[in-house]
Amino acid sequence: MGARRNIVIVGGGTAGWLTAAYLAKALGAGEGGRVQITLLESPDIGIIGVGEGAFPTIRNTLRFLGVDEAQFIRDASATFKQGIRFVDWEKEGTRYFHPFEAPFFTEEADIVGHWLTLDPATRPTFAEAVTIQNRVAEARRAPKRPHEDDFTGPLSYAYHFDAVKLSGVLADCARGLGVRHVEGKLVDVVLTADGAVDHLVTEAGETFTADLFIDCSGFRAEIIGQALKAPFKSARPILFTDRAVTARVPRAPGEAIESLTVATAHAAGWTWDIGLNGVRGVGCVYSSAHMSDDEAEATLRAYLGPAGADIATRKLEFEAGYRQTPWVRNCVAVGLSAGFLEPLEATGLVLIETAVGMIADLLPMSGPIDAPARRFNEVMTARYDNIIAFLKLHYCLSKRPEPFWRDNADPASIPPRLADLLEQWRYRPPARFDFTLDLESFAFYNYQYILYGMNFGAAPAPEPEEDARIAERVLARIQKFGDQAAHDLPGHDELIAQINRTPQPRAPIPPAAPARRTRARA
Repeated sequence: MGARRNIVIVGGGTAGWLTAAYLAKALGAGEGGRVQITLLESPDIGIIGVGEGAFPTIRNTLRFLGVDEAQFIRDASATFKQGIRFVDWEKEGTRYFHPFEAPFFTEEADIVGHWLTLDPATRPTFAEAVTIQNRVAEARRAPKRPHEDDFTGPLSYAYHFDAVKLSGVLADCARGLGVRHVEGKLVDVVLTADGAVDHLVTEAGETFTADLFIDCSGFRAEIIGQALKAPFKSARPILFTDRAVTARVPRAPGEAIESLTVATAHAAGWTWDIGLNGVRGVGCVYSSAHMSDDEAEATLRAYLGPAGADIATRKLEFEAGYRQTPWVRNCVAVGLSAGFLEPLEATGLVLIETAVGMIADLLPMSGPIDAPARRFNEVMTARYDNIIAFLKLHYCLSKRPEPFWRDNADPASIPPRLADLLEQWRYRPPARFDFTLDLESFAFYNYQYILYGMNFGAAPAPEPEEDARIAERVLARIQKFGDQAAHDLPGHDELIAQINRTPQPRAPIPPAAPARRTRARA
């Protein structure tokens, strides 16, 4: 067997520890494995826990890592997430749901096309009509039953979680898979004459060399940004929010835990509301060009009501955008060092999953370490651009009158490809051939949920009477199945309480098999 590849990861948090655990499992960091992995983490730098939500892909990732689902829920104060409820986005007084489940499909009827023919004044909301998950989530039911296997259930789901505690779960997993953990503050990145990273130096004088350095140092971007000067592309011309003020609010006795994120629009942005086990994570996201910090603080406290009177808040500043070359020579950026987009659709974690999955698949065990850089950079930058367009879709369709929302509706702020698709979608629903799978984080039906949740004006196609009758029968069956699921599935609070009442000893994480190639996909 040839020499093992040496990987050094700079930074802990979710990005660092997920990267370490995933690569250790995928490539083998234990005895006989193909890599050795060291994670260098500064004890003085805290974790930025923005978002606290995930995509359904996290289930495959945790399963691949050998994590026990119930233990994860207990250790990370996690709850189930079935999608996002958008409140006041089209205009005040409106709401819609973006579920994880795809619309019900049957060859006997085009239910999306049929829904478009119905009277907007009387028809059910799009998500209510085409999926049972809307009914289940609104009834505050869980997406699975207690006896079902880990990470499986009748409905697609993800989680809300405490970001600091999630990092702890991933750190335990990574160490169990053979990752070496070193505490130390990075003070110098020494480059070679041709611009690659030669070695790192800590405050204590330790040096670290590697075949591949992975920058998970967060917004500081200590290697990819400060040392290698990889250019940063701002999304500011498209996405205007750049600050958030956040708070954690104790859950009142008897207060139900929603199995969805609540995103409520306000005059210059939106407020997230996430239910964890015991607390709510709430944050007011806003554009500093349209709202002052004091106004944002007042907006958050008004949203919280009496519960927010004496709650401590935290302000975050950010610039949405991404590194145009996240892989440079022998360094690749993952997480916030690679880019950041507001947590409207909880894309932060799925971008980490995508990046680390590509590194695991493409990393050469011999030859130039940066051979995959071009493809990696193409895919990741395309993913960022496409997510930016998807987030813009939420804003640009609004009919709200405030300057922030009118600026978002300005055609000059809408990416050209999205503008072209919006014009096409006036005459047909979004379809799978509108998108290239490997470059997307969202499917065509995700666009349908946003478009039709915002009552986007689409001209319905002519529909024969018999097709309409069949479609109506299918919609009636969906409603019946939804009512039955809401009756059969346990309450969300009930299931979370049951999981937390019955802790089991943590099972040891099995060692990685170096030859294993079946992995989670993002």
